[in-house]
Amino acid sequence: MRTLITLLEKVNRVVGGVVCWCALLMVLLQFGIVVLRYVFGISFIFLNEGVLYLHATLFMLGAGYTLLVDKHVRVDIYYALRPPRGKAIIDIGGHLLLLIPSMLTLAYFSWPTVRDSWKIMEGAVSVGGIPASFYLKSLIPAFCLLLLVQGLANLLADIICLKSGKREWSS
Repeated sequence: MRTLITLLEKVNRVVGGVVCWCALLMVLLQFGIVVLRYVFGISFIFLNEGVLYLHATLFMLGAGYTLLVDKHVRVDIYYALRPPRGKAIIDIGGHLLLLIPSMLTLAYFSWPTVRDSWKIMEGAVSVGGIPASFYLKSLIPAFCLLLLVQGLANLLADIICLKSGKREWSS
């Protein structure tokens, strides 16, 4: 089971390692937009949309990595004071009752829109923008998949913790 956990976590480690570069690219692009706008008086819609695309990519594809490294938002009124087994029980409940059902629901209801967008190769959000709305819409099921992969890895790790009483996995 630990081998499966490691394999599942590797998916989000690789994606997280690649996607983190979106933050740097986004800052550099935004800086370039500001220089073009306020120094040269030039503005391009596709550059502004580029920031939007990078931002969406960073957050949607980085969510699984955020869950992997346990940096997601958590209301830990009860969680922080619990021993490892108690935390595992809370996490198992969260995965089974909240994360997995919500990601499956979101993927199910977003898929027809994504599929239809790819069928027509849906164009730019704005006139003069990046002609790839289908890419932005594709981030939704990718987000769901990456969170489901990491949720499964965490669920398996929490089951091990429940049995052993210790958190032993790599995250």
